[in-house]
Amino acid sequence: MEMHRISITNFSLFLLLASYAEAKHVIFDIRKYGASPNRDMTRALKNAWKDACASTNAAKILIPTGTYKLGQVDLRGPCKAPIEVQVDGIILAPANPNKLNGNAQWVKFGYINFFTLSGGGTFDGQGQSAWKQNDCGRNKNCKKLSMNFGFGFLNNSIVRGITSKDSKNFHVNVLGCNNVTFANFAINAPATSPNTDGIHIGRSSEINIIDSFISTGDDCISLGDGSRKINVFRVTCGPGHGISVGSLGKFTYEEPVEGFTVKNCTFGNTDNGVRIKTWPGAPGTITVSDLQYEDIIMVNVSNPILIEQEYCPYNQCSKETPSKIKISKATFENIKGTSTTPNGVKLICSSGVPCEDAKLSEIDLTFNGAPTTAKCANVKPVIIGKAPSCVV
Repeated sequence: MEMHRISITNFSLFLLLASYAEAKHVIFDIRKYGASPNRDMTRALKNAWKDACASTNAAKILIPTGTYKLGQVDLRGPCKAPIEVQVDGIILAPANPNKLNGNAQWVKFGYINFFTLSGGGTFDGQGQSAWKQNDCGRNKNCKKLSMNFGFGFLNNSIVRGITSKDSKNFHVNVLGCNNVTFANFAINAPATSPNTDGIHIGRSSEINIIDSFISTGDDCISLGDGSRKINVFRVTCGPGHGISVGSLGKFTYEEPVEGFTVKNCTFGNTDNGVRIKTWPGAPGTITVSDLQYEDIIMVNVSNPILIEQEYCPYNQCSKETPSKIKISKATFENIKGTSTTPNGVKLICSSGVPCEDAKLSEIDLTFNGAPTTAKCANVKPVIIGKAPSCVV
């Protein structure tokens, strides 16, 4: 039933946007605004956006093949009609991180209904020099580096066919959005790129990530607080740190996470597979519920299945007080492949609020050819079919 509901929702959205696409677009070619390859197109794009957003007919901004330079842009609605940005070229961010405001994203789209970002183009953040400066994991007063994309307060929108390359920080930040689909989306950065999460989602609902490839130096996909009805289908992750819920609980005013489905995905050479992480010794008290991980392949993954309620990187917290985040209804079903550690399953829940309604079903993970074990704390998962029994 859930899969049927999701498919109908996505199909309806694609039909609706397709109907707009079939209508006669008003084309806004950035070349007519003075843009040309190997030059800065910032002013041209801003002017094209201003005109396209004011159009009462469906509008398309066209960025043709070629390589273009782009400074920081914040492209906002509301627009008077559906609007599309079709990128067929390569767009380069300033290589010098000081040329961008790290408190904002390099390319930001916000407050738009029926927005499409399409084409086969690449947004290259040129993050190599910035990665050397990134010490934010250990330094609270670090210099913030800019993300490639910010999608804020979008409704009924699609991002398809686009590549995000070598972001200086996170590749994509999704905030306050509803009914947004990422399809055939690619993220490409080396495993050595720090803090380059692929897609981070917060305070958003009905976000769908499908048929996409994510290679990066941090979480392929991460969910912040307030994430609801998030679906990840047919995504390949690796290298990276896996697909994570959290970290959560570090702050007082967080919102619950409800409804997360990861299905038909593949993890290759990642530090983690599917992970839920919360901070101990922190004030957050939200709940995390209705998580479904199903039909997943792991290839040389360090921690294929992981609940980590003692998450405390660089000893930034105290473990004397257990996490206050309540996790319930987490199901791990038909997960197969190879682990690089003997504990293929680690469910380390909070002693203050133990996990409830956890299920392990048809888990077939091996380490050096032998079945992996399961390490558990403060949880009594239901075992269905083939799955390792918990060792406390």
